[in-house]
Amino acid sequence: MIVYPVIDKTMLTQMKSLLIVTIVVALAGNAFCEDQPANVLIIQTDEHNFRTLGCYRETLAPEQAFAWGNDAFVETSAIDSLAKRGAICTSFYATSPVCTPSRAAFFSGKYPHHTGSHTNDQPLNNDIVTFAEVLRRDGYATGYAGKWHLDGPGKPQWEPKRKFGFTDNRFMFNRGHWKNFQLSEDGPRVGSTDKKGQPSYSVGDADEKTFSTDWLADRAIDFIRQHADEPFCYHLSIPDPHGPNTVRAPYDTMFAGMVIRPPMTFSMTKENPKWASASGRNSVGKFNPSLMAMYFGMVRCIDDNVAKILNVLDELDLTENTIVVFTSDHGDLCFEHGRLNKGNPYEGSAKIPMIIAAPGSIPSGTQVDEALSTVDFAPTLLSMLGKEAPVETEGRDASALLTGKGDAQWKDVAIIQSSGLKPSWVAAVSDRFKLVLSTSERPWFFDLQQDPNELKNLINNPESRSTVRTLARELIDHVGKAEDPQCINTKLAEQLAELSAD
Repeated sequence: MIVYPVIDKTMLTQMKSLLIVTIVVALAGNAFCEDQPANVLIIQTDEHNFRTLGCYRETLAPEQAFAWGNDAFVETSAIDSLAKRGAICTSFYATSPVCTPSRAAFFSGKYPHHTGSHTNDQPLNNDIVTFAEVLRRDGYATGYAGKWHLDGPGKPQWEPKRKFGFTDNRFMFNRGHWKNFQLSEDGPRVGSTDKKGQPSYSVGDADEKTFSTDWLADRAIDFIRQHADEPFCYHLSIPDPHGPNTVRAPYDTMFAGMVIRPPMTFSMTKENPKWASASGRNSVGKFNPSLMAMYFGMVRCIDDNVAKILNVLDELDLTENTIVVFTSDHGDLCFEHGRLNKGNPYEGSAKIPMIIAAPGSIPSGTQVDEALSTVDFAPTLLSMLGKEAPVETEGRDASALLTGKGDAQWKDVAIIQSSGLKPSWVAAVSDRFKLVLSTSERPWFFDLQQDPNELKNLINNPESRSTVRTLARELIDHVGKAEDPQCINTKLAEQLAELSAD
């Protein structure tokens, strides 16, 4: 005989309460449900070395984490907090480590040579459908503030006519690394001018209201407050820490007394491959610690403004329903290998921050080590929001890696390339290995685990043969699928044929 328990009114009330709590928790665990679309806030910096972020230093060995000295680093608690409650991607690369092509891949999910923006100052093709356009069509309020660099040579060129999905682009400017902005009766303008009255990169009298990073962050906050009651997607594009290495007070002196030394590879330029020759405009013969002190100051100013924005999300009860992304367009070698800036496949140039906090979707403390690049961002973001990416998308959906579900079919390889349609170099990168082919010399193969400074070419090491063959075949596969002109070149084709052979 089955004996059923007697349920009195008190027990029934408790059971109802438990059921309600369970439902609420379940819904909270799936924050991106159809009746409550998630907001999107993307904070993108420019020319940002990943080692300046505390959350990335935690993933590195000390000699890599503190490349400029054991006591030479920046505290980035706000950006680090995003990594703690979301995911940090430790092998995320600029598809092409130059401003325009990297951004083109980021917004479109297509390789640069298919966007029109294959090198700096080349405008996006009119038919490009960005992730913002997909969200706009689906009812999102969309906006953009900061550097765009996808509408040709215009400089600063406020509010480009072609919006590519960003409806409110009043504070979007096409090019430049201005330090001082103002709001006038005629709209935004550069606040510093030279002796001829032309817009200048000078910091001038910029303060916490007019310095570029602060001013742009305030525009993002204005938009968030205005659209707090509807789904929104906002892109904040900060032109720092790209040069010129200048910043407003007190950040301009905050790191002045810090002992900053050159990276270990600074004086080892004889080891550089020809694709990173120690000659040219990005090469430096003398280490300048004051440049790094200013660079650190720019990063700290960025972090303080990220904190300001996150506080507003908390204030408006939007934190739990907002995907927050922190990333950059490409890196800066910051004196590694005797060079500044970007444009080559070295880690400091091509590897960039990618941090995504998505409550209810990405578990806290997630670390994704598989290699990804900017071309993978748009399809991944749209998938996380339950949206279909445009059929012409070439990037990969990495949402399963971020959410912890895994992808048994995933290939740990990202393809990155030089800018422009004329072949220069192309690389296949995994979490551990990097194969670089170029028109200037023999192939290079790095083991990033054993040689994180990228000094040893293991291309002729018999133990590397199998991995080199695999990466070469991935490049061949990429050429076939993406019709990549980087590899439609006799020398590169010959190298691929030799390296991929059994």
